Amino acid sequence: MTITIAANSVPKPPAEIIEGFRGAPTSVISDNLARLPGAVGLKPYHRGAKLVGTAFTVRTRPGDNLAIHRALELVGPGDVIVVDGGGDETRALVGEIMKNIAQWRKAEGYVIDGAIRDVAAFAADDFPCYARAVIHRGPYKNGPGDIVVGDEDGVVSFPAAGAAALLEAVRAQVAREEETMKAIREGRYQGSYGKS
Repeated sequence: MTITIAANSVPKPPAEIIEGFRGAPTSVISDNLARLPGAVGLKPYHRGAKLVGTAFTVRTRPGDNLAIHRALELVGPGDVIVVDGGGDETRALVGEIMKNIAQWRKAEGYVIDGAIRDVAAFAADDFPCYARAVIHRGPYKNGPGDIVVGDEDGVVSFPAAGAAALLEAVRAQVAREEETMKAIREGRYQGSYGKS
């Protein structure tokens, strides 16, 4: 699996420019950008502090927060952790522990195109967090090492840990289906397929 994290070698704007936006309403900023850019569908989940900083962008597959963990090793003061989680709302990408790690690293906050959990911890804190949704289900923990198989019908992936047992089950089903097809061709099919 590829983990994509923005390069942190790009020079940041001067601190006085960034801080100058602390008192500026986002609606007025948007008006002066022809009302075109801006996140859609994200809600604030924190108590109310203003979010101002430079983007430290992370892109991850929906429901998998491994890249965010890697980003938390690299972020620093003034960084806003911006996560492209594909808008997925079925798995939370961050929760209270990852909020606390980001704060400890002196990041400015989170902007997540995806879901979070431990919403009470965010609501009780001024650490900014904007996200698409809240869900109790945590992220996947399988990360790299998944096996991916694709054919004309689509793509499926699964953890390598259970691959040997899965392969055995797949081979048994293929053999049963081949026997069913043979029985159909030979005119001796007795309706067993719907019962298997």
